[in-house]
Formats: sequence, structure tokens, C-alpha cells
Amino acid sequence: MLSGDEGVIPDCIPFSSIPHTTRLFSDFLNYSPDVREFYPHPPDASQVAAQSATVPHETEINVRVADVLEKQNRTWGASEKTLNNVRRLREGAHAAVTGQQVGLFGGPLLSLFKAASVLALAKQVESAGAPCVPIFWMATEDHDLTEVNQSLLLTSELQLAPFTAPTDGKPDSPVANVRFAAGMNEVVAQAAELLGESLAADYLRECYCEGETFSGAYAKLFTRMFSEYGLILLDPADAELHRIAAPLFVEAIERAAEMDTALLARNREISQAHYHEQVKVTDESTPLFALVDGARVPIHRSNGEFTIRKERLSLEELKQRIVAAPENFNANVLLRPVLQDYWLPTLAYIGGPAEIAYFAQVGVVYEKLLGRVTTILPRMSATLIEPRVGRLLAKYGLELPEVFHGETALRDRLAASSLPVELKLDFERGRLAVEEAMQRISESLQRLDPTLVEAARRAANKMRYQVGRLEKRAAQAELRRHEILTRHAAQIENALYPHRELQEREIAGLYFYAKWGPELLERLIETAQARCPEHKIVHLS
Repeated sequence: MLSGDEGVIPDCIPFSSIPHTTRLFSDFLNYSPDVREFYPHPPDASQVAAQSATVPHETEINVRVADVLEKQNRTWGASEKTLNNVRRLREGAHAAVTGQQVGLFGGPLLSLFKAASVLALAKQVESAGAPCVPIFWMATEDHDLTEVNQSLLLTSELQLAPFTAPTDGKPDSPVANVRFAAGMNEVVAQAAELLGESLAADYLRECYCEGETFSGAYAKLFTRMFSEYGLILLDPADAELHRIAAPLFVEAIERAAEMDTALLARNREISQAHYHEQVKVTDESTPLFALVDGARVPIHRSNGEFTIRKERLSLEELKQRIVAAPENFNANVLLRPVLQDYWLPTLAYIGGPAEIAYFAQVGVVYEKLLGRVTTILPRMSATLIEPRVGRLLAKYGLELPEVFHGETALRDRLAASSLPVELKLDFERGRLAVEEAMQRISESLQRLDPTLVEAARRAANKMRYQVGRLEKRAAQAELRRHEILTRHAAQIENALYPHRELQEREIAGLYFYAKWGPELLERLIETAQARCPEHKIVHLS
């Protein structure tokens, strides 16, 4: 896990308290014996620097990629710290890498967590004596526009405010090619007004405008936000990067059947270990997509031939097409990490639970194409609690895991905590009286006729149920009587568990950046280095 400043120890809750946590992810964090065959390296940041002795660096490919990164980052307005890190990469430094989809307005909070995590890791590796630069891979070749074209902010009353952008682009086109359409400036103005006068609002107006692409706007925003930290951004949709990748694409398609066999075998091993497969693989799969009329189309294979939509190609024809125009091909989710480490001298990749899950499959692709498997580490996972929300939690005596039980349970909990003190005492006295009376009755029945003891136990359970049910009805009556409780329950849920998902997956990171400024990033980087390996609770003040 990321470790660092011994003085930064946030509150933590185990992932067992987090909804939807998979067994595979939990076992990976603990590095239990069952997962070690799928992950050759433990999730321990203190061991990452040692990988520098075995990961090739300062290769011709690394130098060519550094040239592209300098061009890209200059285009986005990179700081001298970032450009210096690009120079260091060219001269032989290794890389710590993370990545994320280019979500609208910078994406959800977890995007900031990933950036903070990779900055913290690079700093830790440097302190261990291995030159290392932080790189953020923007997933610009994804074609799921619906997934990236959304951003969720909070109003001053902690109500959810969703945003989507008007777009111009062909269906299934990589988001790097999707541009913001007419009406975008009005959407940005509405979002900026909601954020209030702030650096975040200024950046939003500068970066997101009609005619800009999702990737360009995202890159410019992150360049501004992380200018002081030397974060290098990488857009894989670059034509020169694809030319550099052409030999890997050719080898991947040549060995598609071999890798498919290995992946299907790995999937059986994962299933036999009672874990889930993250990425579906069939006996017709290949690791490449092709761009056809602007759309991203999977390449299938059967009977020694390859199919792109309805067009059939021999292996030699497909290889020639890749060599002639590599920019028309890109990697699927299982080849993408290998492509990343073909381009970069990566010591470790920082990913979320889903990425960690598919790395269990990716290992066989790494072994076939690179002869090594890159270490993967978990990104920081956290819930940020602002003072206003913290006061509501304190008012009702709530802990964060209680918020995860759903809206109905949360409202019942708030209502119960708001019952008059005397009534709550009366219920407590009633429960105690039932327990004492039934205990005496059971003891007497044991002496009189032991066969009646079970009937007494069932009667006691019914009385406990009825007392509890009456208390719940009283709490609901209190809830109806006090509309403010309903409002508070909604505010807590919106701020901490919107749409029944973790805050980090829903609320835009830009919302918190607007309220807390650049100092938020420093706090997140410090927190990413903290000793807590599970879900952190960060109280902002």
C-alpha cells in the first residue's frame, strides 16, 4: 500500500463495510495465497523501487515516446516542472502510471484520487533512490460516450445537479474525436455559476468550450490543476504513438490465437478459484480494435482469418494494413496495459478495483508480449466529509457505514435518533422489563415443565419484535412530523452516497476543488501516502 508521512493517519473503514466490494479485490489487498498465482507482485509500494533493476528504460522507444509527451504537454500548457519530468523520462527515469477515462469536467472524484496516488508513489520511489516520474494515461480511445459525458455537482443545498454536454461525433467513435457542440458554452456557464467564483470555475471556462474535444478539455484542465506537481499527461490517440506501437500491434495479431488460448485457460483458473472474470473472452477474440468510418470496431478471428465488420482479411493482409496505417488500430482493455508498458518504463500501475480485477487476466498477455508483469497497486479510496455534512453526522450520531444502508434505513435512523429523550428511555425501559420478566418466567417454567421453555422463548421473541416495531413506527411518525429530518437524510445521502454509489465514483472532483482550492490536492497527496490501506475518511476543514 502507499505509505509515507507517519503523521498523516486518516480515519479508515475496512472494505468489508463498503458495498459491492468483491472477494477478488479484498483478497488482493490482503495478498492472500489464493490470488498470488494471478498477481506475481504484492500490493506493496515499498517494493516498487526494487523493480527498477529489471524494467528496461532509456530505450529508443522510451526516447521517442518522451518526444511525443513533450509535444502533447506543451500543447496543453504544461508547467516547467512537467516538462522537466518529461526530460528526466527521456534521460532514463522510470515511470509510475495511472489512468482514467476523460470524464466531463474532469470526471468523478476518483480521478483526483488516482492522480494524488501516482504523485505520492513517484515521490516514494524517488526517496528510495530510483528516479521516477508520475504519468497520467487519459483513456481517450474508449468509445463509451455515455459513460464519460456526465458530471455530477452539488448545489448549495446539497442537491444533486447533473450535467451532460451537447456533442458532435459519429456513433462508437473514440472520445478523442468527439467535440462539444453548439450550446456547450451555456452548459459551462451553468456549471461555473454553481461552482461559484473560484479557480475551478475559471479553469472550466478556459478548458471546456464549443469545438473542443473531450480529451483536449480534460488535458487542459488537469494541466492547470496539477501544474505544481509535474504530472505528465499522455493521450494514446496520438498518430506518432501508434506508429511506435505498430510492431506490438502486429505481434499481438500474429499471436492472437495463442493469447486467446492462454486467456481462456486463465479465466478457467479464476473461475475455479471462485473469483469473477472482469473481461469476457471468446475463442474468436483478438486484442485489437479497428477504426472504420470513424467508429471503433472489434476485430474477430475464425478459421485463420480475421473479420472487421463484414470484411474478411488474411493474417498477412491485416498485418500490412496495420503497418501502413497503425493510427487506425488500437488496443482492447486487455492489451492496453501492455501497450502502456511497451511505451513506458513502468515500475507500477495504480488502478481501481475493476482494473485490479482484470489484471488477474492481463498477466498472461504481459508474459506473452513483454516477458514480465507490471506491479499493480490500489489507488486511494476515500470519502471527503465537509464540515456541514460532518455536523449532520454528529447531530444524528451517524458513522459513515450507516449511510450505505440506503435511503429508507438512513431516514429511519435519523428519525430514531430524534425521538424525544423520555420516549427513547421508555422504550429502553420496556425492552429491559420484557427481558427481565421473560427470564423469570422461563426459570419458573424450567422447574414446572421444561417443555414449555421453548414456547416462552418464542413468546419473548414476539414481544421484542413488537416493541421494536412500535419504536420504528414512533420514529416514522417523528419523521413525518419533522420535514427537516427528511431533508437532512437526503443531504447526507447526496453528499456521501449519491445514487447508491460511493461519493468518489459520482461527485465531480472539480466540485471539491472549487470549494477547497489547490490546497485540496496537497491534502490528497499526503493522505494517499498514509498508512491506512483501506477506505479513508477525510474530514475537510
